[in-house]
Formats: sequence, structure tokens, C-alpha cells
Amino acid sequence: MLEQYQAHFRALGYDAPTAIQAAVYGPMTSDQNVLGLAPTGSGKTVAFTLPALANLLPGDGIQLIVLEPSQELAIQTSRVMRDWAKLLDLKVAALTGGANVKRQTERLKKRPEVIVGTPGRILNLIQDHKLKMHLISHIIVDEADDLLTGDTLETVRAVAQAAPADGQLSFFSATDTAILSDLPKWFGQEVTRIDVRQQDQTQGVVRHGLLQVGMGKRDQMLKRLLAQPNFRALVFFKQTNTLKHTATKFYHDHVSATSLTSDLRQVQREKALQDFRQGRIRLLLTTDVAARGLDIAKLPAVINYDLPSTVNEYVHRAGRTGRMGEPGQVISLGDDHDLRDLKKLLRDTDYQLVPVYFQGKQLTTERPTVSATPAVRAEGRPATRPAGTVATQPAHEHLTPAVKAGKQVPATTAKAQVPAVAAAPVSKKSKKKHKNRHNKNKGMRKKWRDRDAQHDQA
Repeated sequence: MLEQYQAHFRALGYDAPTAIQAAVYGPMTSDQNVLGLAPTGSGKTVAFTLPALANLLPGDGIQLIVLEPSQELAIQTSRVMRDWAKLLDLKVAALTGGANVKRQTERLKKRPEVIVGTPGRILNLIQDHKLKMHLISHIIVDEADDLLTGDTLETVRAVAQAAPADGQLSFFSATDTAILSDLPKWFGQEVTRIDVRQQDQTQGVVRHGLLQVGMGKRDQMLKRLLAQPNFRALVFFKQTNTLKHTATKFYHDHVSATSLTSDLRQVQREKALQDFRQGRIRLLLTTDVAARGLDIAKLPAVINYDLPSTVNEYVHRAGRTGRMGEPGQVISLGDDHDLRDLKKLLRDTDYQLVPVYFQGKQLTTERPTVSATPAVRAEGRPATRPAGTVATQPAHEHLTPAVKAGKQVPATTAKAQVPAVAAAPVSKKSKKKHKNRHNKNKGMRKKWRDRDAQHDQA
């Protein structure tokens, strides 16, 4: 390892390189193509940064391209690499989708040695002849199990084919997939496989809890979890619509939460992440866009609002907590059927899934005991009393006055004894009107009788 690296390692407080950092340094500095497999949070970014930068020449133009699956991860990686690159007088530029293309083109004119970006934006700049590839000596594909699937596989291959044929290729991932065994077939070069997942000891103790909650009560459960002191969590959703509905509800209820979705502008996404990292926001609602590689220091918990459908999804979500020796907690929400399916999905993994309960403003593995006090319904009426229980209210409280006095009253009579609702009193005004109307009619009748009498006399 270079002397500059060793001094910076000590300055950052690291005692020794992690397993993946030690394993790939030699092969990568000797220009070998490598596939590095290591758990989440094991320092893979630094693992490929140190040897890749050591082979670059300052001021010689763009020589290294690092491909990342998301804007957030590309920006995070560029910051990590820039921290080490300045030791060697190297420049790093980030080129991501969603950002201003003209500004990115201006950055390329400054001839940085390292480009970190998303495959789609990198390929567009290559096709527009804005990004020259003739000096590229090394391409790194981070989160390879994700990038080498679907349409992005062809995009990554197109970027690799635009570089010189003798260029170096490196792939890094936390999980193994079938395509990672077929890399020579897809890229035409032999790749050395380096797997340290069993030897790595960087991950802290992470508990994996199953919290039984119906879909309609999950928002309320998130609020209750916030009652725990110093609680923060990355909350994963499947559907963006569900996420936005919860985010809107939390906004109106003044809950400390914000969202991170792919349809937000880059500035908004960066602000959401920054607020969450610095503790100004306690819940970050996101989809799997944030499950890949994001490094959030000392994150206490990850919550699966919607359960993952694959083992790899669970691995990457859970990998956001318990990083670099810190403790963590994964909380999966679902009904009884959902949680059974999750257990089946993860039965071949080493995860120990344990039922957890929320009581007394904290999570516990102890099943809550049933209270002896009769339950009260939300409407305020006492719930139906279980068989074999005794009413605590005196029986005579339900009897009519006649029964209390010891008189035998027929059922129909007793029923009639229930006090009727008193009729509304008639106002004086209405009585006066009625009296006046009656007197007026009485006077008119007398007048008619007198007139008839006079007529008869005539």
C-alpha cells in the first residue's frame, strides 16, 4: 500500500484494511480482472478505490470509469474517491442521470482522471462524442449483481466495448448471482473471483424482527416506533403510490419524515439524504433505489414496510444497518401470512427471524400478556363479556324502580316503566297565539248569530 494511503488510514482511525480491501489490492494493482464478493458495509468502495487510483497518471486525461446503479450511490462513491484522489493529485467527476448535461460537459473539459456515473448517462455522453474513451485503462462495475441485469446489462457492455480491448475490468457485489459466473462469456475476458463473505468480520450484531401489523395500521406503527429515544430508520416500500400516500399523511401530521424516490430532482434527493444523515429527519421513506450501497453512518434500524420478494432484496436492505461493527435492527412489517412467506424465503440463509412486539414504548421479544380488565370498544361501549366471567356492576342497577321496591311487575308493564322522553314544553307565545285565534273565532260566531237574529226580526 502507498505511503500516502497508510497515513490517511491512520488519520481516519482505521486499524487495518478489511478482508476485501486486503484481498483485491494486489491483483488489481497488477492489472488483473477481478470479481470481488464481500458483505454489505465491508468497505468495498475503498477496496477498489485504492488500487485503481494507484495505477493512474495525474494530468493524463480520463483513465478510469466507475459505474454505479443510482445517482445517490454515484455521488457517494465520487466523494469517497475524491477524498483519496487528492492525495495523489487526481481529479474525480460525477456524471449522473437527472443532472444538467451542459454542466457535466464542462467538467469533462477539465480532464479529470476519474469518472463516476450511471451507465445510461455515461453511454449517452460517449455516443454524443463528449466523453472520449481512447485513454480508458480500467472500468469498475459496482453493485454488479444489479447492473448486470435487464437492459442495464447491454448498457454496461456497450460502455465496456467503447473502451480499448486490453482495458482492465473489475466487478464488485455483496451477493452472488448466476451472471457473475458467466462474466467471461459476456465481456470476453477471464476474471479472477475473490470471495471473502465468510471471512469478513466487519458487520455488527443485527437483529431481525418480525412485527405482525396489518396494512391499515402500519403508518400508526411507524409513529409508535418513533416514541423510542434516538430512533431513526430507513423505511422501504414496494410501490411509489403507497410511499407518497404515507409521506403526505406524515406531512400533515407533522411526523419527522421525508421521501426519497426516483422521480425527485437530484437536488431534492441530495437534501433528503443529507437531512436524514444529520438527524434532522428521523424516517426516510424510499423504494429499493436506496437499498444499494448507501452508507448511512450508525443507522439504528431498517424497516420493511412492504416485504422484499427476493433474498437479494432483503440482503441489500438489511445491509444499510449494522455497518462497520455498529449494532442494528431490521423490522419487517406484515400480517401472519406475509411473515410466514418471508420465513420461507429466507430459510436457507443465516438470518435468525424472531417475532417482536411493541409495548411500553419499546420493542421486545416477549409476548404481551392479556389484560384481566374487560376490553373497551372504540365507541366507548363495553365489549362482549367472555363466557364464565361475572359482571362487576350490581344487578339491581339494571332493574326498574318497581322491581327495586320488591313489586312483581309483568314484563310488558316493566317495559312501559322506562321513563319516556318528556315532550318539549309549549312556549307562551304559541299558547297566546292559540288563545287569540280561538277568541277571534268565538267573536266572529257571535257576530254572525246577532246578524242572523236581526235578519229574522226584519
